[in-house]
Amino acid sequence: MAKIKAAVIFGGTAREHALSLASAAEVIKNIPRDTYEVICIGITRKGRWLFFPGSPEEIADGTWEQNTDCTSAFISPDPLHRGIITIENGETSVKRIDVVLPILMGKKGGDGTIQGLLDLSGIPYVGSGVLACGSCMDKSHTHMIMDDHNIKTPEWALITQRELGELDKKCTEIADRFGCDLVVKPAKSGSNQGISFVKDMEGFLTAVKVAFSNDNKVIVEKYVHARKLEVAVIGYDNLICSPVGEIIASDKIYDPSDFNVSSGDDLTIPANITPETAKKAKEIATTAFKALGCKGMARVDLFLTDDGELLLNKIGTMPGLKSTSVFPKLMEQLGYDHEDLIDMLLEQAVENSDRNY
Repeated sequence: MAKIKAAVIFGGTAREHALSLASAAEVIKNIPRDTYEVICIGITRKGRWLFFPGSPEEIADGTWEQNTDCTSAFISPDPLHRGIITIENGETSVKRIDVVLPILMGKKGGDGTIQGLLDLSGIPYVGSGVLACGSCMDKSHTHMIMDDHNIKTPEWALITQRELGELDKKCTEIADRFGCDLVVKPAKSGSNQGISFVKDMEGFLTAVKVAFSNDNKVIVEKYVHARKLEVAVIGYDNLICSPVGEIIASDKIYDPSDFNVSSGDDLTIPANITPETAKKAKEIATTAFKALGCKGMARVDLFLTDDGELLLNKIGTMPGLKSTSVFPKLMEQLGYDHEDLIDMLLEQAVENSDRNY
């Protein structure tokens, strides 16, 4: 039987470039070769697309784009091609693709842009579509959709670019509502870039300006002293929910531009919570997953407050896929090793494609 041609897209122009490389290198090593033929497409930090025929080790150490066998390539939006077009010495050729695993985080990757291109191409892909990726990336949309579905989140306010002329007034109004113990963040940011924890009005104004340097909308949340819980959700119609984990850490901000970053280092599974709280956390995770229109997989971050209330923090539609990252470690608890997990993600994407294309 012919092998399934699986394309892995990695890199990208976002700050999460290095995190993408680290995840992609491990994923490529763990794709079952008896079932899949792997095609690698890398995107440089400057946005150049390259067909990469080299090794996962070159991806892991960041030297992949220096490989002299790389050639220009791009996903064709024409469903007639249903693949990538490579350009070498002025000549083009088409490589057919059966399924895509886009390991791209942050802007111009995890925000629905790549997913839109893949929808045009007619090629099945792992993960959520345009609307879900965009809504999860834009935290103002996440908050509004959660409000509509009665899922509690930290109290929040939105500041738009049009309100910059009255920024002092707007910040004063928010401080009167929430106090000055706040979290300020860009509305659209795949990582923690531009996020600030503030304690006073002067710090609040500075934090808003920093956040605006990263996006044209700013989210202000009332700071919540809480434990940080994690749930992995996988599937399309019949969802699978992992045991609940807990991040045992301070309010540190990790740097996704670091090759060695692993957000699962401080993860404890299962979380030391009551069965009732664990059940409720899973219910919130799956309800939020469905409300946002997510598909395939997501990492759901929750807060457990000191008085026992569960709040949704955010949903990551493209979680890190290193074996030491939070999502794979949670799925391990259900008996899925790294190879099984990647195989299942690809298999489900192909099976789900019939209803979309």
